[in-house]
Amino acid sequence: MAEAIDDEFGIKAELIEGRGGVFDVCVDGTQVWCKKDEGRFPEHDELLDKIAKLSSK
Repeated sequence: MAEAIDDEFGIKAELIEGRGGVFDVCVDGTQVWCKKDEGRFPEHDELLDKIAKLSSK
């Protein structure tokens, strides 16, 4: 997924290890995905779309 983000937006993803199945995606301090809230991992295209929408604001 990190590679897809880099390919699409030129953003280098940083992995911050957590515990308990945490999977959050933040861009410039704005959370675009939270596994705890959504109850699942995002699909690649789904996550790329959320990042694109954030970038276009």
